[in-house]
Amino acid sequence: MKITKESTEHVKCLIIGSGPAGYTAAIYAARADLKPVLYTGIEPGGQLTQTTDVENFPGYPNGILGPDMMDEFKEQAERFGTQVRFGYASKVDFSDDVHKVEIDGSTVISADSVIIATGASAKWLGLPSEDKYSGFGVSACAVCDGFFYKGQEVAIVGAGDTAAEEATYLAKICSKVHMLVRRDEFRASKTMENRVLNTANIEIHYHTETKEVLGDGQVVTGVKVFNNQTMEEKVLDVTGFFVAIGHKPNTDIFKGFLEMDANGYIITQPDSTATNIKGVFASGDVQDSVYRQAVTAAGTGCMAALEAERYLAGIEQYEQSEQTQSAV
Repeated sequence: MKITKESTEHVKCLIIGSGPAGYTAAIYAARADLKPVLYTGIEPGGQLTQTTDVENFPGYPNGILGPDMMDEFKEQAERFGTQVRFGYASKVDFSDDVHKVEIDGSTVISADSVIIATGASAKWLGLPSEDKYSGFGVSACAVCDGFFYKGQEVAIVGAGDTAAEEATYLAKICSKVHMLVRRDEFRASKTMENRVLNTANIEIHYHTETKEVLGDGQVVTGVKVFNNQTMEEKVLDVTGFFVAIGHKPNTDIFKGFLEMDANGYIITQPDSTATNIKGVFASGDVQDSVYRQAVTAAGTGCMAALEAERYLAGIEQYEQSEQTQSAV
């Protein structure tokens, strides 16, 4: 859908989203004198702001807290001249050579190049009771909300690295953590699985799915689960219910313009961050359904900035050539 409003500002390089991909792209773009403008999105810093210790990012031998890491990324991007602004992209129009992006449903910015780094959002189970008690006992961020359940029993759904990490985090705060695993095994790495297995106050419920989140109308009081082998139901008396079952790429506003796979991940050209639209590049989790790591997101952010720089240099050379020919 075309954006009919006139743009109020024009920039060389517009970066949509923060996190490792967005901030790395900003660092490289700023150093290349592209004068990038970066909009953080509604979750500044991305998923890492919901993470405790980041132990596998090079350069941090003792680890670092996710929010602290993103603060450092932001500071470095701003040091080289990136304009970091709070706001989210509500609509895009990539139908012309100069791309338009609507910010916060009102302001329109045009850009010669756009780097998409909107990341991914947490998936939910889709239960009405889950939605009812969201923010009142139901959460997708143990780091954000775990403190409120200090000394209490909680449950967490999931079997991947995120679920394992959040379960061990909650175990340090809560009296007991019930980990609900749909199959008879983890999907997490062996390192994370072993951490869970070696944490005394984590009880693993294999073959277990959530049927309903229970509450008193105001807050969570329990969760009804069933065993998908025996089909037996039981109620776990918990006051907190955490969901850690994966993420969905934040790409809805780009539908109709950018090519995507069946799961909504943006398709980029081989060994590139270039999309099917000239001047539009995608980096981080929006185009990575395989690795989804902070370090790989940062790497693609670097690639996107370098490719944007080359793309813009090509435009400038073309314009200079056109001006020369016109003067002859």
